[in-house]
Amino acid sequence: MVARVTLEIALRKEFDYEIPPELAAVVEVGSRVKVPFGPRQVNGCVTAILEESTHTNLRPLAKVIGRQSLITPRVLKLAQWIARYYCCAPETALKSVLPDSVRREQDGWRARLMVRVAPRQGEMPKLTRRQTEVWNIVEEWRELPLQRLVELSGATAETVRRLEDKGLVIISATVLERDPYAQELILPSQSLALNAEQAASLAAICRAMDQPDPPAVFLLHGVTGSGKTEVYLQAIAHALGKGQGAIVLVPEISLTPQTVERFKARFSTGPLQTLVAVLHSHLSAGERHDEWHKIRQGRARIVIGARSAIFAPVEPLGLIIVDEEHEHSYKQEETPRYHARDVAVLRGQMEKATVVLGSATPSLESFHNTRRGKYRLLELPHRADHKKMPVVRVVDMRQEARRQKGIPVFSTPLTEAIRLRLEKKEQVILFLNRRGYSTSLQCPKCGYVAECPNCSVALTYHRHNQSLCCHICGHQGAAPSVCPAAECQNPGIRFAGLGTEKVEHILGRLFPQARLARMDSDALKRKEDYRRILGDFKTGKIDILVGTQMIAKGLHFENVTLVGVIYADLSLHQPDFRAGERTFQLLTQVAGRAGRGEVEGEVFVQAFTPFHPAIQYARRHDFAGFYEQELEYRRQLSYPPFSRLALLTFKGRNEDKVSFSADHWRKAMDGFLAPYKDLIIAGPAPAPLARAETYYRYQIMLRSRQMSKLSETLAEMQRALPLPEDVSVTVDIDPVSLA
Repeated sequence: MVARVTLEIALRKEFDYEIPPELAAVVEVGSRVKVPFGPRQVNGCVTAILEESTHTNLRPLAKVIGRQSLITPRVLKLAQWIARYYCCAPETALKSVLPDSVRREQDGWRARLMVRVAPRQGEMPKLTRRQTEVWNIVEEWRELPLQRLVELSGATAETVRRLEDKGLVIISATVLERDPYAQELILPSQSLALNAEQAASLAAICRAMDQPDPPAVFLLHGVTGSGKTEVYLQAIAHALGKGQGAIVLVPEISLTPQTVERFKARFSTGPLQTLVAVLHSHLSAGERHDEWHKIRQGRARIVIGARSAIFAPVEPLGLIIVDEEHEHSYKQEETPRYHARDVAVLRGQMEKATVVLGSATPSLESFHNTRRGKYRLLELPHRADHKKMPVVRVVDMRQEARRQKGIPVFSTPLTEAIRLRLEKKEQVILFLNRRGYSTSLQCPKCGYVAECPNCSVALTYHRHNQSLCCHICGHQGAAPSVCPAAECQNPGIRFAGLGTEKVEHILGRLFPQARLARMDSDALKRKEDYRRILGDFKTGKIDILVGTQMIAKGLHFENVTLVGVIYADLSLHQPDFRAGERTFQLLTQVAGRAGRGEVEGEVFVQAFTPFHPAIQYARRHDFAGFYEQELEYRRQLSYPPFSRLALLTFKGRNEDKVSFSADHWRKAMDGFLAPYKDLIIAGPAPAPLARAETYYRYQIMLRSRQMSKLSETLAEMQRALPLPEDVSVTVDIDPVSLA
């Protein structure tokens, strides 16, 4: 027998090895193995088992790592598809599927020594005074950690071992599972009554799970507050009742704690009781290792996490839920650049699992797939409790600037609305999708702008530590008090632009009695900060919450009656055909945080382009109108969903070499890509972010309807066209960012 193995080294190919008789019973597809490779031994994963190989003189497998294969054959097949479609090496795809902490050869379990009372046989042996003291503690506790016993008694571990020698205690190693939510007190919850729209959606999902051939993909389009999560919970209960598991993807790690709490509360007791596992990058290596094994062993049948949770080894898998499916964070920015939503759909097809994509603002690609019959559309057009959608008021900041004789942060209507809500003891959320205090440092005399030495961007000023920081590479330096230009030295240097830190500072001056908090990646330095701030907001200890996009979705606070969007135009003025769609989605999502309680909500959207279609459709909560207009625009320009994109980015520290390499590839495309008659090629040209982390960047963008075949050709080009040693190219299939 022969094992085909993908090695954990960058070779972009697989190798055949003989399976020795002593390993024949334990080697299977998905097994991790150690194999000889040249003079050394390397780790790999068995991707196929064959009767024979076309190669001769095969070397035998050296050993099998672990007692159980950590990757299921179907997930392995998924990884192989990712390697082909997203133009990456097979070993790179496998590393995404298996976390580092699970791939390690050593066990990874954390154990501690426990001491417990041994069954008594015969008379009590004679003990020293110190042994008697230790024994009295063990007898009282019955079982406790050895370290704790030593602390309580003041004795040594050797004294405890003497008790073991005398047959009084048993010392044994116990595996300790690291649970990221072990300290949380979560009270059980019951299913809620569904309204007619929710019940119809749930019934359709359950029917699909009962008749999974062919597997179904649903787009659950529900307005903010329509009760999508309750539909998810009851659909999962149906899957558990059938003996199946479920994967729930959330777009941001910050959303995971509240989602986990709701799911643990529902499934911690009762006939459908199961462990709920969590997978995301903020877990420690040990926590991730233990969560993965809970899933692989079948003890956790529900998995919640960010995009990498789509690879969780759930068997049998009955349901996959992708919440906020429109979110761009589902697309991985590093190789392999997979989109978790699209991988979820494919995994559902492979495993005959039902897939539910949920959103108040679906991506145009997903909504268009319902028109094409690829997905089934389920709609929740009203809030679950029949509360009204918030009133959205757009403030023309051009007029405000004229009235206030300068560009204000807060318009008069928003300032008055905040004051009124605070007087009524209601809460306010203010949104600005830009962190920091000021976005640039400028000299009005000589024109100097503080720029990052590594990237083609201006440095952002952070007031709390008086620093200038690059949000691309992390470069940081002290903010100068005079112009740094040697020939200028002007003391009148100015900070320009606006970030969440400045919004918080100005709010403190306008409303000195208000209790403020800020939520952005600068303010949340520790894992517990997010939960602490949300907990304080929920209990009314915070009056106004200022934040970036992490507060725009998923939050449910009944006392929030006012939402203010500081500058709605920021996301519109981007070199990206999706800028309008992103702005509409962001405004709709953040507006949905208002009016979830008894008091009707109100939203103020401040904009310098108040009549832009994305802003006006969001004001009217009109997804259908926005969708039709945006779809026509995409159709005319042949942008997704009417084509697929591939973005090639060349980078290196020598700009001439990078430019030459991109030109060389562009010329070679005339030959390699000649069969693709619908292909549109743009570039090469400097990327919108022309320099990042000291690397110059050039791009070529391809548009075609034949992306699967095009991916194979681009992979062939990668193999056939060598680049200078200090220049690299990345291929991003279906990119969501063109920067």
